[in-house]
Amino acid sequence: MASIHKELVIDARPEAVWSVLSDYGAVHTRLAPGFVTGTRLSADTRTVTFADGTIVLERLVDLDHAAMRVAYTVIGGSLHPSHHHASMQALPEPGGRTRFVWHTDVLPDALAAPIAESVEHGSAVIRRTLEAAPPAPSGAAPAPDALR
Repeated sequence: MASIHKELVIDARPEAVWSVLSDYGAVHTRLAPGFVTGTRLSADTRTVTFADGTIVLERLVDLDHAAMRVAYTVIGGSLHPSHHHASMQALPEPGGRTRFVWHTDVLPDALAAPIAESVEHGSAVIRRTLEAAPPAPSGAAPAPDALR
């Protein structure tokens, strides 16, 4: 099984990053605008349309406010993995910054290269977006969890 792991330190408070990550249906507007051009939410599944035309159906696996971690799996669309599990997490760093961790396990191994390329490109967009977002107030509560 291929594993793709990306970590980057973002100049934004963990609470602000988590507010965006936990907004499961707003990837196209709050997390990766331009890289993702559309997100449609239906119960615990989102349909994500990427700028290159790829469309994936992603089912929410876990939305953990305490750990500031969201996990999801691809269940349909243009990609046809036999297995896909991914998570994104916001971890506190010194100075009010955030370590953004994105991890994906995928089968077949042939999907690793295109997914790794997508993660690399998406990470750059995510960094720019999160660093440009207005800061969340210190001690702000996480976004409401409408899915759980």
